[in-house]
Order: sequence, then structure tokens, then C-alpha cells
Amino acid sequence: MIDNAISSDWATLYAGAAGDVYRRSLLALAQQDARVYCLDSDMGGLETSFAAHLPDQYVDLGIAEANLMTVAAALARMGKLPFVNTMAAFASARAYEQVKIDIAYNNLPVRIVATHSGLSAAHLGPTHHAQQDLAAMRTLPNMTVLIPADAAETAKMIAAAAYLPGPVYIRLGRRATKLVYQCDYDFVIGQAVQLRAGHDVTIVATGAYPVLAALGAHDQLAALGISARVLNIHTLKPLDVEALVAAARETRGLITVEDHSILGGLGGAVAETLSECFPTHIRRIGISDTFCDMVGDHQELVAAYGVTPRHITTVAQELCLLNLPGSWLVAYKV
Repeated sequence: MIDNAISSDWATLYAGAAGDVYRRSLLALAQQDARVYCLDSDMGGLETSFAAHLPDQYVDLGIAEANLMTVAAALARMGKLPFVNTMAAFASARAYEQVKIDIAYNNLPVRIVATHSGLSAAHLGPTHHAQQDLAAMRTLPNMTVLIPADAAETAKMIAAAAYLPGPVYIRLGRRATKLVYQCDYDFVIGQAVQLRAGHDVTIVATGAYPVLAALGAHDQLAALGISARVLNIHTLKPLDVEALVAAARETRGLITVEDHSILGGLGGAVAETLSECFPTHIRRIGISDTFCDMVGDHQELVAAYGVTPRHITTVAQELCLLNLPGSWLVAYKV
């Protein structure tokens, strides 16, 4: 279980948005290894944070995401380690064919770092929302899919993913969020992190606001006498089946929480896995089967779809009342 006491040094080290920490981590990695390339798509920021220091390892291909992926594949084929930078909506839709054929099919070590994921591009509307990207990327053979819960986990994730043999999709938000991790911990790709222990119900979350909401719900449930386990699923593929089966065996059911459609993302992956391995009650909280046309900031938009401590607490109470461990039911409430 992760401690919740924060140190000032830790907070200073990981201050800012996950994207800021990512850019610092990428530069440090590239300074140590000349094979690391930064491929940009006119995103803004990398021309000063990276190109100003390592111009020979930086290529800005402009707003041409399909070409961006193909160039990355070519560089990887030549022995380079390209990090591709673009928005999640464009990486997973506009350039999907190139990701599928040029990168995943050839199992090339391209790291696709996708920002503005989920509803984090709240001010730009449905054209820039990425509520289907996890569903698309996790179905690609060879692809590893990673979602950090905060800036600290982002740094660990970049280090862990840098030298994986195949392609990686790393999903980042847009703005700074509260730190989930308060001290150092062991990060292992494919291993969920138990943030809080519990034996009544399990909350399975991925991404910054969902994980923070899950932790808030844990505290609210504790005040009601309900013991909630909280799992951070930072790796959607490969999924930690062992941790999920243990949760299904040891608690009354699971609640999945995500900044993504409830179709095909974390909720879909958990339901698919447990329907085969250990059927149990599952409730999915996330974006319903609709386009989000609301205006607001990121936290307001995900809250509208139930990604809040209060809503998770309500769903957990309902789940505990079923008290039928080992039976099969999949439902969702939004």
C-alpha cells in the first residue's frame, strides 16, 4: 500500500503537469542516448525544451500525423528510438492506419506519447476529445498501453518504457493535477499498484482524475464502515490479471473508473478478463456511449460522467448490498 505522507522535495521534483515532467525526462534520456529522437507535430513546447538542447535529435513534422508515424517507423527500423508527440485524438484516429501497419505490425520500438487524452481538451470540444483511444490502441497486437496517474508516475513510466522491444502508447492529460504518489515506489509495467487496502469492494482506476476520485471515495467509504481496495491500473496492456482476479475473489465486486468511454477501455478490459477468469459483479464508471458536447474544464467534464468520489461511493454502497460474491453481473451507472 502506498503511503499518503508527502515530502516537500518530492512535491518540488514533480511539480507541474505530467507533460512537463515528460519533457524533462525525455531530454535527460536523449542526452544519455543519441538514439533517442523527439518527433514533434507542431505541439508547442518541445522546440524549446528539447530542440534547443539537441537539435540533431529533433524533427518537427508539423500537423501531419500519418506522416509522423511513418517517419517514426522508418527511424526505428534504422535503430533509433523515436518518441512521437501528438494529441491522443489524432494519434488514435487520424494516424491509426500508420500506427497499425507501419509500427505495430512490424513490432517497432516507437513510443507514442499522446497528450490531451480523454476529456482533457475540454475547451476544444468533441473534435479533440479522445474517449476511444484506449479501445483502439489496446486491440493492436504488440502494443503496450500505459496511463500514468500523476507526474511522478510519468517519469517512472518513461524510464521503464524507453527500452521495451515493441511499440508503446503513453496517454497523458493536459494540465497539472494533484500528486497521487507521495513518495518513491517500485514501478513495474504490467503490475497494478494497490494504493489502498480493502476487503469489501475494489475500485479499479486509471488516469489522474479517476485515481484521485477513487482515493476520495475510499475515504468516504471508510467513514461509512466500508473497506475499499483501490488499484491503480497504470498498464492497460498487458493487464494485471492476477491483481484483478485476487480482487474478484477477495471483495464483493469491482468498480472501474476512467476518463474514457465505458466501451472498450478499462471497464471493457476488466469485464472481458473477469468474465473468463473469475466472474463477479462489475460496475463501470466513465464516459457513456455519447459524444461530450458540454463546455467546462477537464475536472468538470469527467465529473459530469460520474468520475467523482461521491458517485463512486454511491455505486460502491449499491454493490456491497448485492453481497453475492462469485456470481456474474455486468452493469454500469452514469
